[in-house]
Amino acid sequence: MISGSMVALVTPMAANGEVDYEALARLVDWHEAEGTHCLVVAGTTGESATLDVNEHLEVIRFCQERVGSRVPIIAGTGANSTREAIHLTTRAQAFGVAACLLVTPYYNKPTQEGLFQHYQAVAAACPGDLILYNVPGRTAVDMSNETVLRLATIENIVGIKDATGELKRGIELVKAAPKGFVVYSGDDATAIDLILAGAKGDISVTANVAPKLMSKACELALAGDSEGAKAVDAKLSALHRDLFVEANPIPVKWALSQLGRCEATMRLPLTTLDSKFHGVVKSALKEAASIS
Repeated sequence: MISGSMVALVTPMAANGEVDYEALARLVDWHEAEGTHCLVVAGTTGESATLDVNEHLEVIRFCQERVGSRVPIIAGTGANSTREAIHLTTRAQAFGVAACLLVTPYYNKPTQEGLFQHYQAVAAACPGDLILYNVPGRTAVDMSNETVLRLATIENIVGIKDATGELKRGIELVKAAPKGFVVYSGDDATAIDLILAGAKGDISVTANVAPKLMSKACELALAGDSEGAKAVDAKLSALHRDLFVEANPIPVKWALSQLGRCEATMRLPLTTLDSKFHGVVKSALKEAASIS
């Protein structure tokens, strides 16, 4: 079972907007060295919405080849077309990823029954481990806990990334989940509390810029050390907040540029961080001792 700090990895891009594979390789190597427990590739933070299908799959393949079996990779393969989700998931599983992460179909606004049938169809076509991903603030669709628990009875649907930010709701899901089905936080600000309540890790934006601290906080929480985990997490609280002053991944890409890890380049319709927020994000980095 994958657990711990699971970085929602950015996709570095060169000044011309093309994927910067040299920078991506350096990021992957850095996370391995810093103790990140899992790489989540080509998800929301990886700008999957503006990667074409070939790029999307190549980013997944590249990262999987880079780390081999040393660090598990979860590939973002969700789509608002069930056929496309099956295609992406089938190809990613062929690369040998540990699991695939499938966001709820965005824009279409399916019913709860539509959500159930969507995931059921992907699970039937793609036998590897699948993780649900609920982030209603971005998708305009909210998968209920009841629907999640229906899906949890399908053998290869093994978990969920709960990015609702509603701690009470996440805890209820942890308590109700059947054996073998795990809950991951997708909200850095509440992640440690959810892990202390029984979740198995955090799919984290903050881990992009503070991987060692995020790994330590998750390890302590998984060990049941509430005081220790919260003490480490307190150093990250400004990052948890300020990496969302504009739409993710705009602030975290700019923060990584300040660390010399990659360019701040975004693909339209996203734009680089407004200068009025530069001081805010830089201050958060200093609080976490990511920069001096």
